[in-house]
Amino acid sequence: MRKLITIVALLVLSALAVSPMAVNAAENVKSKVVMKEGNKIHLFHSGTELVKKEICLNDVIPVYRESAVGYRSLKGADQVKNLKEVGKVKVLSYVGDHYFEAEIVEGEVMSGDLAKKEGAYCLVQPAE
Repeated sequence: MRKLITIVALLVLSALAVSPMAVNAAENVKSKVVMKEGNKIHLFHSGTELVKKEICLNDVIPVYRESAVGYRSLKGADQVKNLKEVGKVKVLSYVGDHYFEAEIVEGEVMSGDLAKKEGAYCLVQPAE
């Protein structure tokens, strides 16, 4: 009887150890903020002269989202990333040394997307 209880307890613990935690995954999906046309956002940049020269006020900049499409076979576990255009933003003003204020003019963007113009990249953040 004691062996049976021990075996059942071990089976239950091993089943719990390998089962996925669906609750945490649902919370992560809910925490992603999708911003639509007309919303104001902040674009975080490095503050270098290149960014300040490339991106001017009233510029309309495409926004891209990275998605993993696979792994490189020769480089080990490096992921191959694909950039997909998801919208466009218009730069409205400067906010400090490292932010632009912008408005979404097309598409839907999320926090963490990249606004890219030539060699200048900005990280999309929601405006507070």
